[in-house]
Amino acid sequence: MCNLGSINLVAHLKDNGQGGYELDHDKLQKTIDTAMRMLDNVIDINYYAVDKARNSNLRHRPVGMGIMGFQDCLHLMRVPYASQEAVEFSDRSMEAVCYYAYSASSQLAAERGRYESYDGSLWSRGILPQDTLDLLREQRGGYVEIDQSSTMDWDSLRARIKQHGMRNSNCIAIAPTATISNIIGVSACIEPTYQNLYVKSNLSGEFTVVNNNLVRDLKKLGLWDEVMVADLKYFDGSLSRIDRIPNDLRTLYATAFEVDSSWVVECAARRQKWIDQAQSLNIYIAGASGKKLDDTYKLAWLRGLKTTYYLRTLGATSAEKSTGRGGELNAVSMGAGSASSVSASGAAMPEPEVVGAACTMRPGDPGFEECEACQ
Repeated sequence: MCNLGSINLVAHLKDNGQGGYELDHDKLQKTIDTAMRMLDNVIDINYYAVDKARNSNLRHRPVGMGIMGFQDCLHLMRVPYASQEAVEFSDRSMEAVCYYAYSASSQLAAERGRYESYDGSLWSRGILPQDTLDLLREQRGGYVEIDQSSTMDWDSLRARIKQHGMRNSNCIAIAPTATISNIIGVSACIEPTYQNLYVKSNLSGEFTVVNNNLVRDLKKLGLWDEVMVADLKYFDGSLSRIDRIPNDLRTLYATAFEVDSSWVVECAARRQKWIDQAQSLNIYIAGASGKKLDDTYKLAWLRGLKTTYYLRTLGATSAEKSTGRGGELNAVSMGAGSASSVSASGAAMPEPEVVGAACTMRPGDPGFEECEACQ
């Protein structure tokens, strides 16, 4: 059974007094304490159409609390997704979320009792999620390369769990959150921005989704106008070829297919070490080749990721767009020198790795005989 909930992470940032933002740990802990209690209540008051589901839920009491708005946090902190700073924030923010969640479950166990199948579990043996990386490394004979540093008092939490146990067999799972993220106006779960402007369709109709952080920044620069909207539509919400926009904003607001997939994997791997279940991790690759897929999934394996979700690529073709009233393509340049400006900005963004053939490897290349991607 899925007993899921998600924390709006961007709502738990505070001014750090230096013109930036940082996690508000007090607010985050209070929210997670409430959320874990509510999710535990759902197990008891829920309607179960199948007895097996009811028996399993009451015996193991699993919940899955996740996060959403990760990309919005990076925007507010002025940190590009494709950066080491984003990897560090991914690590520290998920460490805090998991620490408070496991602490809340242990506190509930002290109040309400442990879940029925607690004895013999990893929790009962003093093994926390981050410890399983050592077990994985031992099983593989190495081949797990991940930063295992921590900043919170895990020893005291271990002692509380040893004393009181856990109320829930599972606590953390990052779900996709696509619809509820749209409703409250934040980015979906842990993903980079899909597009800065697009139309989403579902059974309720069509909805225009716009990156409000980008709009705010463009208004400050006096660049938000009808022409900019038309350019965003024409370029599918990407800023990489709109030469009026400064390079720092193009990097900060790079879309999912412009962020190299290795950065998405690195951020996810830092989260995964704290999570007792897994995360909904989509991989975005603009030009999917056998080599790129091989590199991406090998990196995920080496970092100890449990799972990935969908692999998303761009279509080979797309419909031609006409955004002007007279049918002209409304892409605006800055006059002389704009061509070089566009060329320079385009070089800063990741290009599709392969145009044409699906795989760059040829007979005789190192690793060709061992590669199974094209078999």
